[in-house]
Amino acid sequence: MDIWQVKDQLSDLVNKYKSQVDFFAIRLERSQGADIFLRSSKVETLSTGISIGGQVRACHKGGWGFASFNNLHNLESKLQEAIAAAKWVGNEETILAEVAPVQAKVSLVKENPQRIDLMAKKDLCAHYSDILRSVSDHVVSTAVRYGDCTQQVIFANSEGTMIEQEWADWEMRCSATARKGDIVQTGRETFGSRRTYTDLLNLDQQVIGAAQRAVTALDLPNVQGNSYTVVIDPILAGLFVHEAFGHLSEADMLYENPDMLETMSIGRRFGSKDLQIFDGAAPAEHRGSYLYDDEGVPASTTQLIKDGVLVGRLHSRETAGKLGEQVTGNARCLDYHYPPIVRMTNTWIGRGQTPVADLFHDIPVGVYAKNWQEGMTNGEMFTFTAGEAWMIRDGKIAEPVRDVTLSGNVFETLADIEAIGDDFLWDESGGCGKGGQSGLAVGCGSPSLRIRNAIVGGEAND
Repeated sequence: MDIWQVKDQLSDLVNKYKSQVDFFAIRLERSQGADIFLRSSKVETLSTGISIGGQVRACHKGGWGFASFNNLHNLESKLQEAIAAAKWVGNEETILAEVAPVQAKVSLVKENPQRIDLMAKKDLCAHYSDILRSVSDHVVSTAVRYGDCTQQVIFANSEGTMIEQEWADWEMRCSATARKGDIVQTGRETFGSRRTYTDLLNLDQQVIGAAQRAVTALDLPNVQGNSYTVVIDPILAGLFVHEAFGHLSEADMLYENPDMLETMSIGRRFGSKDLQIFDGAAPAEHRGSYLYDDEGVPASTTQLIKDGVLVGRLHSRETAGKLGEQVTGNARCLDYHYPPIVRMTNTWIGRGQTPVADLFHDIPVGVYAKNWQEGMTNGEMFTFTAGEAWMIRDGKIAEPVRDVTLSGNVFETLADIEAIGDDFLWDESGGCGKGGQSGLAVGCGSPSLRIRNAIVGGEAND
């Protein structure tokens, strides 16, 4: 059975069960995609698949029931299960921010991935794999992964909302590992798009660059670990704002944690008056873009920091209701197996006014870091590894160095941003993980940043 065949039942189910609980929502999904993986030019995965299923969430007296299913014939029985579960656990008050009911049918698909032949996608992966290996004999292994997906979703709730929405997503990941003796280095490039397959074509120079960075780094000196003034490019800065600050803005991390809620109190100053941070799905054609979230709330743009001061956070209907704030349209789920939780969409730092060349001015000894290799956060602490880096000497970019990690406290680091560049780039390569839901498409953007007192890890000083 297809989700479109079940659509006509949704209104009947809403009318039949809406008086039994405070709230419920039904989300039906059809997902179709391809997955290709080449390791050192050998095909390890070459597959296509179609997934059809749904989920039901019910809330009664503050308690939630959830059920997911992949047999649409079970829809009504699963709705009954979710309602029963909500009644079993609910013993307080249901508080959901009010949202006007919506009736909508929208499509964000510009090109259907299924119209591209699977072998053409495999040949593209093989082409990029060959390029990675051709850069140097020091390249000992390569990895190329391609994925695409089209999702069609029908969402209905007990308040009268009925939304049909579809989108397509594309991703290509390329990496090369180089070795010389005991030294091993890796370079990577990741590309993503919500537009068309052609966005993944003609990327030869970027793919070559990934392998060249790995090979070049084999002969570079390690950076001397110390506290430096650093300049980071828009790609690394975008990762920073997403990982280090964005997750702390997700209200489900806050409303049950009084200490963090106090730390992230509205009106607190975090940086200079030049610092502006936003998140939103409303900007079109980015990987975190959509028109309605997975609770049927219209997409918006939320300013999180204005002139250096915290002015907003990201919400589901429940977190907005419990904190007495406006909904933001940030409830998202990876697919029908998971309930929606508060997630970032497209997160960015606003463009500054400092010419990029001036960011290096008067730095006697510092570090310039570009791109990212990996990163991790733990609450307000972060550690990121740059994809490539150079020393800054007397205000100029000097010799390249390797194994540059940046770490610190996000709040201290925001306060230490002393200049914001007049450039800006979007990074569409993100796949965000939270609550067991990994790989959710997001966008990140930023100008270049100059940060004082940054802790740079590397080789220890004698």
